[in-house]
Amino acid sequence: MMITPTNIPDVLLITPKIFGDERGFFYESYNKKLLATHNFNYEFVQDNHSKSSRGVLRGLHYQMQHSQGKLVRVTQGRVFDVAVDMRQSSKTFGQWAGFELSADNKQMAFIPPGFAHGFLTLSDTAEFLYKTTDYYSPEHDRTLLWNDDTVGIKWPLHELGDIAPQLSAKDILGKAFKDADTFE
Repeated sequence: MMITPTNIPDVLLITPKIFGDERGFFYESYNKKLLATHNFNYEFVQDNHSKSSRGVLRGLHYQMQHSQGKLVRVTQGRVFDVAVDMRQSSKTFGQWAGFELSADNKQMAFIPPGFAHGFLTLSDTAEFLYKTTDYYSPEHDRTLLWNDDTVGIKWPLHELGDIAPQLSAKDILGKAFKDADTFE
């Protein structure tokens, strides 16, 4: 496994070592001992699995209490995955990291607690799996507006052609960064 910090050092891109032949492939998708060598001391308590169609944009979600760290990966299709630092005490407060995760590249990302997270589905469909460090807590759930000008995420919308991003009602009502709840 190769672990690489992104432009936000706390957000990690993880590239597994793939063992493959004509029968298929094998790789470790999680190794607590190896991640501990990178000061990773999180415990996961919940696994989630979603399937989305091309153009579906989910996020940007975070929880003010019971903040969730997420280990994310794509098992079918491809997405553009994004993390936004919502921690006021951080040198990267308000900055974002984005990367393509796909079934082909088999890369994973770790987004620590204190970040808003979301993704845009680039393939016809995508299956997205993630482990979380805390349980879902709907009363503490928040949504950052996906296209907030202050944050300035460069979503690869050109890859969708004529399709506009498809958002849930909750995501349409996301707050601008200047109005959003943030972590101390």
